[in-house]
Amino acid sequence: MSSLIQFEDFTKVDIRVGTILKVNDFLEAKKPAYQLTIDFGALGTKKTSAQITTLYKKEELLHRQVLAVVNFPKKQIAKFMSECLVLGGIKEKDVILLKPEQKVKNGSQIS
Repeated sequence: MSSLIQFEDFTKVDIRVGTILKVNDFLEAKKPAYQLTIDFGALGTKKTSAQITTLYKKEELLHRQVLAVVNFPKKQIAKFMSECLVLGGIKEKDVILLKPEQKVKNGSQIS
């Protein structure tokens, strides 16, 4: 377990539901990855990269809802600017994407 945080620290993390609109191969990445464009409703679209090529085909990811942290600063990865962080659990060395159990409005905040 990581060090303990205060509840106020947790409230600073803005986790939202979004729907994947585009999936492209990220050829410049050091490890196999996709470039994702995600619709967060009123927050607009954001891009990110994800090392999920082992378990997910591009076609499976389109229109899939995911959870992501949307208030991290942008991060340059090769020639790509990542604007959010998609969340997932680790199974062995692979990432299993987290998603809402039922379809919800894009941009919905996780509480």
